[in-house]
Amino acid sequence: MIPLALDDVERLAPGRLQRADGAVEASGVTIDSRRTAPGDLFVAVGRGAEFADEALAAGAAAALVPEDAFGALGALGRAVRERSQARVVAVTGATAKTSTKDILGALCAPHARTVVAEGSQNNEIGLPLTLCRLEPDTEIAIVEMGMRGLGQIAELCDIALPDVGIVTSVGPVHLELLGTVERVAQAKAELIESLPAGGTAVVPAGEAYLEPYLERDDIRIFRFGEGGDVTLSYFAARGESARLRVEAFGRPLTLEFSFSSRYNATNALAALAAFHALGLPLGKAQKGARQVRLSRLRGEELELPGGGTLINDCYNANPLSMAAALDHLRERCPTARKVAVLGDMAELGPGGPSYHREVGAAAARAGVEVLVAVGPLARGYVQGARGVPLTRWAPTVEQGLAALRSVLRSGDCVLVKGSRAMGLELIGEAIAVVPAGA
Repeated sequence: MIPLALDDVERLAPGRLQRADGAVEASGVTIDSRRTAPGDLFVAVGRGAEFADEALAAGAAAALVPEDAFGALGALGRAVRERSQARVVAVTGATAKTSTKDILGALCAPHARTVVAEGSQNNEIGLPLTLCRLEPDTEIAIVEMGMRGLGQIAELCDIALPDVGIVTSVGPVHLELLGTVERVAQAKAELIESLPAGGTAVVPAGEAYLEPYLERDDIRIFRFGEGGDVTLSYFAARGESARLRVEAFGRPLTLEFSFSSRYNATNALAALAAFHALGLPLGKAQKGARQVRLSRLRGEELELPGGGTLINDCYNANPLSMAAALDHLRERCPTARKVAVLGDMAELGPGGPSYHREVGAAAARAGVEVLVAVGPLARGYVQGARGVPLTRWAPTVEQGLAALRSVLRSGDCVLVKGSRAMGLELIGEAIAVVPAGA
């Protein structure tokens, strides 16, 4: 991290600051005493105050028990950002934020000293922690921004001060709080509104919900997808990789990526547009394309004991990402028996039951032969899945695992996907170590 003087820390983040003997500055920021490195500033969040002494014993330069933990982290992250010459790319959207961030990070790394948010560090804690990894020679920082309501992305932008903003998609997410997809677009567009003059917004081509927010004449607007500045003309998956033919800003490109899902091809288009916005050479994008490593639980593929494939995509879910995952199941496993384990989609408001029925219908169209629906709302999947030969419903993850084991066969291709609150990773972990029928 670009060092912060502890005197500056006291000024930026009111609270109780306990310094190690002789310490005058911090060279990193952590909220986990177990991950404290010598010279770090440990910031106590929640019960973290109980571990301040442990952090100091591990070599922390200081331990801060702030009056306002979120405010303190934001102030520290912004202070590091302001001291950096790095260009910051912020990624938000209804779906695919993390995967797009991962792809762009891989593309940039061979060409510039790059810091990329880990996993889904996209909130008032994770985003400042990413910024606090910036070094004096960092050239590009790629951060992720989530939201649960209006104003939250604007607040994160005030910390990160992005130069390039990517909106991956707009769709029915967080409707319990926002009410309508139009308001989801309004929330995501806070990123566009926060860009400085001369900045660049990267948005889906033809996204009508975003159009009212694309009227600024002091920023560049790059569009990806059909009819946009970066389009896909060919996609072919083979094993765990894919070949893409792309038309990018009038230039044809053929690239091989280390992912196999068609929906990630769309994410790659967004990443390529941002790559170009950063002034990096599109003709050399291949250097990073084969190095893409998607974050955990985003379409992870594992060979199942006794044969078959697990597609573990259970980090989160909404109607858009569910449909994309089911399409990938169909394409990835054209001959194997297709099994979908689908958990509740959260925060969809009054329209939740209807969205679940629609996803059930999408499962039928994708050729799913076995559907295991898990959770109270997941009954809707079964109701909508007319034509799926075998369906099971279970109210809990444990009962869902039992239902899956009762129908699973060697050689099956199994998709596991649901909202994070469902905890469906327990199902993926269980079938990855126990053979079908055991």
